Amino acid sequence: MGQIIGAAIVSHHPGLMQCEDFRKMQGAGEDSSLIEGYARLRKKIASVKPDVVVVFDSHWFTTGFHLVDGGKAFRGTYISDEMPWYLHGVPYDYRGDPELALEMEAVSREHGGYVRAELNPDLGKQYATINLIKQLHLELSDIPVVAVSSCQNCDWHHFLESGASIGEAIRRSNRRAVLLASGALSHKFNSIDWKPNHPRIFHETNVSRPENVESDKGAIALMQQGRHDLILERWDADYRRKPWEAFGAHYLQMLGALGGKECRAVGEPMSEYENARGTGNIHIWFETQRHLRADQPAASNEFTLAQA
Repeated sequence: MGQIIGAAIVSHHPGLMQCEDFRKMQGAGEDSSLIEGYARLRKKIASVKPDVVVVFDSHWFTTGFHLVDGGKAFRGTYISDEMPWYLHGVPYDYRGDPELALEMEAVSREHGGYVRAELNPDLGKQYATINLIKQLHLELSDIPVVAVSSCQNCDWHHFLESGASIGEAIRRSNRRAVLLASGALSHKFNSIDWKPNHPRIFHETNVSRPENVESDKGAIALMQQGRHDLILERWDADYRRKPWEAFGAHYLQMLGALGGKECRAVGEPMSEYENARGTGNIHIWFETQRHLRADQPAASNEFTLAQA
């Protein structure tokens, strides 16, 4: 039987792919904490020794189906069509897992769902997947990566359902899988002519709206308590309205695979909460092998989520 041995929400924002000198200039002399966070995530992933990494890609928008990239191997040089002057010339060379992708489709079909495997070798790539592969050294580890799309004509319960099928497919397989929800929390950009409120561009006061910061931190606190059920209860009234990146598809699919509202996986921040062009970003690792009851306290961590 397969297992989900770890999961994380991971920021993929393009500024993290720039050179250290540029990042420090943007950070008023200090690098983004998300860079050190990647190193912490690499250690977490190495410690659980996955057979495959599943990336819920909040930039791969599809219509009609939740697609799974079932390619056998991927090699090329990535350039972003969104910002080619900023993110280009990124080489990638990694393996996929067609067997697992097809199992995800098979399970979804059994459930009457909409997950489908796409085996076309010419399928394009998105930086929400490529940036994580590079920053988490998945190529160097030779760990297969399976990307899952965000279907844009879905409601939030559809993402939970597709995630549940994907989770069941993993458990039916012999794979030890890590799930990565690639994306931000609140995802409202600052205007093109916006002026920073703080000289450190990553500072939370540069997030587009103060109410988004408050909402994001509330969600993070619930994740640290393992209270994903309360996040779902508040989804329509709060997080859907901000909205989260890809309307939360990356988080919701990950959560569906982990049990949906029954999931009590406790979140451990791997970075500070940071701004990226107005969006709220953080890395959070979820310990999927240990669950807390609602009356148990969450483990402490070194991040206060309040920057000086």
